Amino acid sequence: MIRFENVSVTYDGAVEPTVQGVDFEVPEGELVLLVGPSGVGKSTVLGAVSGLVPHFTGGTLRGRVTVAGRDTRTHKPRELADVVGTVGQDPLSHFVTDTVEDELAYGMESLGLAPEVMRRRVEETLDLLGLADLRDRSISTLSGGQRQRVAIGSVLTPHPGVLVLDEPTSALDPAAAEEVLAVLQRLVHDLGTTVLMAEHRLERVVQYADRIVLMPSPGTAPVIGTPAEIMAVSPVYPPVVALGRLAEWSPLPLTVRDARRRAADLRQQLENRDGIALQGRGELRDQPRTTRTRHESAPPTPLRWFRRKPTFVPQSPHAAEVQGLTVTRDHIRALHHIDLTVTPGETVALMGRNGAGKSTLLNTLVGLVEPSAGQVHVGGAVPHRTPPRDLVRRVGLVPQEPRDLLYADTVEAECAAADTDAGAAPGTCRALVSELLPDIADDTHPRDLSEGQRLTLALAVVLTARPPLLLLDEPTRGLDYAAKARLVSLLRDLAAEGHAIVLATHDVELAAELAHRVILLAEGEVIADGPTADVVVSSPSFAPQVTKILAPQQWLTVAQVRKALS
Repeated sequence: MIRFENVSVTYDGAVEPTVQGVDFEVPEGELVLLVGPSGVGKSTVLGAVSGLVPHFTGGTLRGRVTVAGRDTRTHKPRELADVVGTVGQDPLSHFVTDTVEDELAYGMESLGLAPEVMRRRVEETLDLLGLADLRDRSISTLSGGQRQRVAIGSVLTPHPGVLVLDEPTSALDPAAAEEVLAVLQRLVHDLGTTVLMAEHRLERVVQYADRIVLMPSPGTAPVIGTPAEIMAVSPVYPPVVALGRLAEWSPLPLTVRDARRRAADLRQQLENRDGIALQGRGELRDQPRTTRTRHESAPPTPLRWFRRKPTFVPQSPHAAEVQGLTVTRDHIRALHHIDLTVTPGETVALMGRNGAGKSTLLNTLVGLVEPSAGQVHVGGAVPHRTPPRDLVRRVGLVPQEPRDLLYADTVEAECAAADTDAGAAPGTCRALVSELLPDIADDTHPRDLSEGQRLTLALAVVLTARPPLLLLDEPTRGLDYAAKARLVSLLRDLAAEGHAIVLATHDVELAAELAHRVILLAEGEVIADGPTADVVVSSPSFAPQVTKILAPQQWLTVAQVRKALS
């Protein structure tokens, strides 16, 4: 169905090809997963299937890509639309209509399908993806995860033979991700749909793949094999595989179920040792936030530019205080009677299904949304009444869409503007970018970065002002495991220096690794608030893989297990 024949792609102005030596075939009715570190060219490979590369992106494509017998060099994207459905990393760039139902129907209208067929398929897709309650909603009012489901639904309704998906679960809560992946598996098995997908959250998708294409580094020929074969050699792998490598299981498990069946001996070893079970982690989290010791499993970092106190010293003992907060937007109650305090040095994870109100809460803390009722104070100030130049020294937000913060033509210009806005020494922002994004040139345009790289650049821009309260909305979207480890190390150091951190995330592994406290939201209300161990261990949806594998013992991360065994 899809055939790559010695394909290489070189973008205009680039010295070396972004990808080269790509030579593999995806038969009809297979789900093939593209994996590799950020920036190796996975999105370029996907774009070559839909014809967006090179017809839209420019550059030179050498070799040959065929889809259902059509050569993408001679067929433009519109001539492939009846065969290929594409969902990119940014759902917002995908939409052409205003409401959910219209968006689901648009692709079929473009192909000239009969109205009765369109109506039936729209209803089927609304049910499949849990969108029935949102059918009349304006897309602009949806959460990031809800938009992602709509984007996926809009390419399912025309029933293409090939689906090309770039990070399709990055903004989805765990339950919604399982629903989407179950739908994809059903299409593959029952209808013979061919799926080529790139995804960094391998813990969610690796068990669904028939084969994996590993792209180890930029410009390196990919390696193709079964999931078990590739996970044994891949530089990126999920926690279940990391635990299997640690325990020297062979073959490596790919699912929690497989790992649990082999974990009896490991549980016994852990039971007989004085490890750092969750009770120990609880003691660490209960220390005063400003004197909390650095997490012992965190790798050392050379970053020292933030070793000064935040530029603004709040009068309140709390970094943020929320009392009776209610937010109503477009007649929809997004938040209801939220009470919350965040102390310096504390890391709080906001979790919950898509549309639960997590982003609204962050936007309220940074002054972008005015409360309908209740009070919000950040560093003693009322956010929506504080001038932006003063507020930036109290609180900083890294939004879901990093392009909202990035407006310059180069990375260098973005960093220079961040230094000026924050009153920081020249080079402050660039030093952080260099640490988090190795090998990114100063003259790179932000739009030429991957989604994860843009997110990291936005984080560097916000951190330049060293705000006492840092807010992050889905900070691991598009990040590979190495980039996520660097982010975790940085955020731990910031918390140890007294910065308060609140992050909205669906990444349960990130919450397990980083958060002292987890707050679960549902329908705009707090349904759980407590130490990470107490909240996530008792939740089948938000428990990390290690917790599920080693239950009833209470462990959160592979790093904990490794330390206990050593």
